[in-house]
Amino acid sequence: MSASSDAATVTAAETTPATGSVLPQMRVMWWEQGVRARADAGLRTLAQALPRVVGTALRIAWRADRARTAIVLSCTVLAGVMSTAGLLATQQVLVGLFSAEPTPDRVAAALPALIVLAGAAALRAGMGIATGYALNGLTPRVDRAVQRQLFEATTAVRLDAFDEDAFADDMERAARGMESVIGLVNAMMALAAGTIGVLAVAVALVVVHPLLLCAMLLATLPNAWAALRAGHLEYQTYLAGSVRRRRMWILNRLMADRMTAAELRAYGLRGFLLGQYDTVMEIETRIQLDLARRVTTTNALGAMAGGVATGAVYGLLGWLLLDGAIPLSAAATAVIALQAARHSLNTVTYQVDALYMEGRHFDDYTEFMERAKSHVPAADGDRPAEPLDTLRVDAVSLSYPDRDAPAVDGVSLAVHAGQTVAFVGENGSGKTTLAAVIAALRAPSTGTVSWNGVPLAELDADQLRARIAVVSQDYWKWPFTADVNIRLGEAGAPVERERIEAAARRAVAHDMIMQLPFGYDTLLDRTFADGQDLSGGQWQRITAARGFLRDADLLIMDEPSSALDPRAEDALFQAIRDRQGRRTTILITHRLANVRHADVIYVLHEGRLVQSGRHEELMAAGGRYAELFTLQAHGYLDAG
Repeated sequence: MSASSDAATVTAAETTPATGSVLPQMRVMWWEQGVRARADAGLRTLAQALPRVVGTALRIAWRADRARTAIVLSCTVLAGVMSTAGLLATQQVLVGLFSAEPTPDRVAAALPALIVLAGAAALRAGMGIATGYALNGLTPRVDRAVQRQLFEATTAVRLDAFDEDAFADDMERAARGMESVIGLVNAMMALAAGTIGVLAVAVALVVVHPLLLCAMLLATLPNAWAALRAGHLEYQTYLAGSVRRRRMWILNRLMADRMTAAELRAYGLRGFLLGQYDTVMEIETRIQLDLARRVTTTNALGAMAGGVATGAVYGLLGWLLLDGAIPLSAAATAVIALQAARHSLNTVTYQVDALYMEGRHFDDYTEFMERAKSHVPAADGDRPAEPLDTLRVDAVSLSYPDRDAPAVDGVSLAVHAGQTVAFVGENGSGKTTLAAVIAALRAPSTGTVSWNGVPLAELDADQLRARIAVVSQDYWKWPFTADVNIRLGEAGAPVERERIEAAARRAVAHDMIMQLPFGYDTLLDRTFADGQDLSGGQWQRITAARGFLRDADLLIMDEPSSALDPRAEDALFQAIRDRQGRRTTILITHRLANVRHADVIYVLHEGRLVQSGRHEELMAAGGRYAELFTLQAHGYLDAG
């Protein structure tokens, strides 16, 4: 089978279920949309899109740093002017050197032009240095501005935005577009330099003889066509190999990642994974060899056509010389100009490709920034959030975009200051979603949540958040020190170490932290020097300490002890029960023995509130709570 046939076979295989492959089939993803756009675009499409993309890049650079952008553009133009001056001075030098005078007189005649040539070369070099300096200072500012705008958007949108598949896809594409901004600006500047270089040569040739401009185009266009065509082939092959590359990415992670290393060795997966690697890479190698053959053929055709065209140009130069239309010095200048034009035109060709592709990615960024505006919460209320007296949930329902049944369905309840309230129920009963609504992290689809009789939407959002602390079951392992991980509970204010340690003691975390190599200053990320790993239970203690640090009116703890040992779990729940004064706690847990002392237990099932009361009342009433509690109790009794 030929390499070309192999390529076709693999491309087809990637769009149909694979036979014998254990790796997932994947479609072309968001990060390759720019490549897809370039692979599908013809020369007319490139030409039509180029002004818009150049304008976009120029606006980005101008907003980031006007002074440096102006320096880069002006120096680029001046460098082109110096190129023109240099070519014209070269002709004058050659006129002097090719004259019929004695050699010293020839040098003397050429000396003024030599001075101009040297000056033009020096100025052009100076422009290049200035351009490089300004561009090196411009690109970090562009990168920072674009990144900051993206993160301002992603941290401001409502939490429910992350539940939508389309929003997640848009955000990932925007992240790729953000990475493209530097390439976009650099490609725009390089394209400007190449274009001005071509124009400089064109001006010089027109001054020497107008026919030479046509000669330049005749000699350089075949190679330019070959470069664009070869790039087109490379983009098409790259796009067709999307699945293979992601398979290779998966295999690289599986064979060289710390998280998979233990299981790889425990199950003896080395030979299996290396076999998968060989299968994918054998196909990839054949396709790359086929691409190399096709690109080489295209470039060879371009070179041959360019060679013929160059021969024709030299024939034209000879005819003009014989006819006396131009002097020998002009012909020599034309040869030099043709070499300069070829270099500049190659730059233009390459940068057009890069600019178009990066521009398409950056379009994803700008489109996401517009879409994100629709996900930003409505303006915060301005009513002060007073200390909690009563929190009411009235007929609250909430539905997720990808589910038919609501996660919370018509729930009404009340929580009073100083109470310990428990939400219990089986997985998927709506406990965590209801807690998120109460914490103002999610807005209900219907119904209202009120704080002292005031709907949450009417309260000052910052004041309200300061009165609520949430310890989530889906906690994040922040890659900071133990001190900073706890301090995040009051990230907006200075916190003394004494308060940090007090919160850690309440969460049964202090002794564990002190056993770390640097105590509270230990970095909790093994991927950095001197960083440390923590177990799941140890991380839960850190997370609980963060919640205790805030000492909020309302503390919501969602499965705070699922990974704790019995002694630590008992100590944690004792600390929760010991909260003083009018502090209020909402507990979510599957370990029902830990909520026996709650003032009110709310039992949820399939999003609905089906029971409520104290432990003794619910056990006496029978029903779902009694059933779940009895099942857990039997487990301990049977073990005894």
